[in-house]
Amino acid sequence: MKILNALAVAAAFAAAMPLAARADDDGLDPAKAAAFDNRVFAGPIGDKASACFVRSYDARHLAQHPKQKVSGMKLLVTAENRTSEPTSYAYRIGVQLRNRPGNFDGGSSCGHLLSTDGRDEITFSCDVECGGGGLEIAMAKDNKSAIVRLEVIAVWNRKHPDGEPESLQGGADDKVFRVDRVDTSECAELLNKDGELAQLQQK
Repeated sequence: MKILNALAVAAAFAAAMPLAARADDDGLDPAKAAAFDNRVFAGPIGDKASACFVRSYDARHLAQHPKQKVSGMKLLVTAENRTSEPTSYAYRIGVQLRNRPGNFDGGSSCGHLLSTDGRDEITFSCDVECGGGGLEIAMAKDNKSAIVRLEVIAVWNRKHPDGEPESLQGGADDKVFRVDRVDTSECAELLNKDGELAQLQQK
């Protein structure tokens, strides 16, 4: 799919599926945002923090969900504190698609949200460029898994990062994913050679 088509789809999803209110709104309690950070990163952020979540779907699961496009997912969430600046948050995601060979990556910055759809919870909202689409990251009650609610994101074939992106949409069986916490070393492939968060594609 061409990049303009992908962004058009993203914008349409964003208009149809508003996620929540931004964390810098006056209605969000900073203490609750910090408590959510502790849940995501299993402790205080300090200077930097990261959390890795992984899920691989077996043949039985995929047979039960025939419309699910994603066969595997890795999610890396990072936070960094800089002097005199607000904490910055970002995510990188790696997916395998059941009908496409290769590994596909995407990512963007994130911010806290206060849900407005009755869930009454704080989550991360991670937007795509041009203000359309994105995904939302919540935590399971036991903090051992992250819940990814997908609108639409662009992902690039890892072997061809300068090529055209794929538009990954939250379809019938791709709207919500539960990914399990693992050691951050399992998300190493989502980092660059210096061990930093891989540079985001800015198209």
